[in-house]
Amino acid sequence: MAGEIPDLEVEARAGTGKGAARTARRNGMVPGVVYGGGADPLPIQIPFNALLKRLKAGRFMSTLQNMKMEGQDDVRVICRNVQRDVVKDLPTHVDFMRLRRTTKINLYIPVEVVGEEVSPGLKKGGVLSMIRPEVELVVTAGDIPDHITIDISELEIGENVSISSVNLPAGAKPTIDRDFVIANISAPSGLKSQDDDAEDDAPEEVEVIGEEKEGDEE
Repeated sequence: MAGEIPDLEVEARAGTGKGAARTARRNGMVPGVVYGGGADPLPIQIPFNALLKRLKAGRFMSTLQNMKMEGQDDVRVICRNVQRDVVKDLPTHVDFMRLRRTTKINLYIPVEVVGEEVSPGLKKGGVLSMIRPEVELVVTAGDIPDHITIDISELEIGENVSISSVNLPAGAKPTIDRDFVIANISAPSGLKSQDDDAEDDAPEEVEVIGEEKEGDEE
């Protein structure tokens, strides 16, 4: 199961409609609504600065949130829409969807690496490059993994680990249909430079045309 799910502090919003939304904005709040999960829509509001900070951090719409509101039970939600001012590009309204345990959602799951201490490629001086330190997966809300694991214990220089070689948690699958690389081991920069220099120093082959041999003259 997922470990740390970020809390999202919200407040109940009195009334609905444009008038209530304008009042919320004047008070430094962003109006919103929570819907789905077999319950009635719930009007809410979020402090503008807190929401803007989350949006700037990135992946707000693909991050599971633990919504906390006074007088209500905590509920897991995911953002489904952020309306923005067309001129200032600042949030003016936000929609959240309640999640049931069986709900399928897209989330970025961190990648954990094992086998680094015995990897032959690393022992030879290779460099591990994480192409995707996180992988976007379709997962079930009630069974979200902390991470996925890749094993590089047998990886040589020039080899990689792709998503097809990873044992994904039950019910999870990548959002990308094609096979893609998660990490690879590349040659150290010093070795690459030596190889390049060796190619530069290699003697050029010169074709000799019309060379006469002794004894051929009449």
